[in-house]
Amino acid sequence: MDNQELHKIAETVLIRSNLLMDVLPAADGPIFARAEGSIIWDTEGKPYLDFNSGQMCSALGHNNPRVIAAVQAGLETLTHASSVFYNVPQIRLAESLADTLDPPLSRSMFIQSGADSNEAAVLFARRATGRAGIGAFHLSFHGYTDVTRAMSFCAQKPGHGPPIADLYAIPTPYAYRSPLASDDEDWWKPLLELAFDVLDRQCTDNLAAVIAEPLISAGGVIELPKGYLGALQAKLHERGALLILDEAQTGLGKLGTMYAYQQEDVVPDILTLSKHFGGGIAISAMITSDDIEARATAGGLNFGHSHSSDPIGCIAGLASLEEIRASGLAQRAVEIGANWRARMLALQQRYELIGDVRGRGLIQGIELVRDRRTKEPARDEANQIFGVCLQEGLLFSVRGQHGNVIRFVPPFSTTDAQIDQAADILERAIRQVS
Repeated sequence: MDNQELHKIAETVLIRSNLLMDVLPAADGPIFARAEGSIIWDTEGKPYLDFNSGQMCSALGHNNPRVIAAVQAGLETLTHASSVFYNVPQIRLAESLADTLDPPLSRSMFIQSGADSNEAAVLFARRATGRAGIGAFHLSFHGYTDVTRAMSFCAQKPGHGPPIADLYAIPTPYAYRSPLASDDEDWWKPLLELAFDVLDRQCTDNLAAVIAEPLISAGGVIELPKGYLGALQAKLHERGALLILDEAQTGLGKLGTMYAYQQEDVVPDILTLSKHFGGGIAISAMITSDDIEARATAGGLNFGHSHSSDPIGCIAGLASLEEIRASGLAQRAVEIGANWRARMLALQQRYELIGDVRGRGLIQGIELVRDRRTKEPARDEANQIFGVCLQEGLLFSVRGQHGNVIRFVPPFSTTDAQIDQAADILERAIRQVS
């Protein structure tokens, strides 16, 4: 069956939920058939360099051999178990995961998606503090369940129902577009003061937590200023509130350390993991301390789904952790990031369209502008570059509040030659659009 026939079937039987939003309708895109490492092929045999790592869930590389072998063995032993009772892979994964974390993080709950883990984090923060208020950056993204969609302020669109109560937006410390004109390295401190002034008034004595990404990904690959997370956590603790770090996209080696929080000298009160945690298999985790676990579960607690802590997902998670540690993937992320960033900085020197280059490790971004002085967003140009690169066999995503940030998330398996190839495709597209 060819690509055109498959598209006709898809348009009649699938619900149209297009994560590319207005960049490209799914009906106009490729249909993927197989993948290996950093390459994915469509039904017509055309290869694409996948610099989006699937939906950021194949960062280990598509069809990672260690994960495949572990899952194949697990399918012959225990494919599913009760979510009420423990199973062996679940216990082994919790023990292995705890070994990678910093005290007091020690207790894990395994669910399925990033949204699930963030729902659990919000529930635990509220139960542990006895409060309801949750703050999140105004350019945040944390999932597409009801609560996580309501606190994913960068994805807010009309027609998604009423907002959820007790969720509050705080300003994102976005250096490239900061409303505070200053060359001071502590330019962000007045913004943080403003955030808590607003939170203190909106939910007086009712703030449970703030949830944040250590590097804001879907909101535009925005680096938090050095020292921000520590200051944020200090202000939360002064109020008896907690810091939740959503490391769906930044954790498990992608930014050069096992967890991004380890680069900030901060240990969150609650940590969430997902995306490539299962090496392409759906599994997520919510992790916290003995103290918060005890407070949150006092009196009993029910949370999860029929497939929570499924053995196959836990086996995939174990294999993923083994791959990251045994293969030194955190260091490989540093090398890939440095190589890609050097190529992007060179392009910035040649093309006025690139206003800013930012990111760490496997999460990299360039912000496109029509005028570097006014920083007018080049949204149309970003979409055109996306289209040209898609035709040339390079996949990435377009993100940010203005739809003008091109985000690259190459897998750990990406070679230096593939980086060169991707950068060359991108330059041809920029030259054509410029």
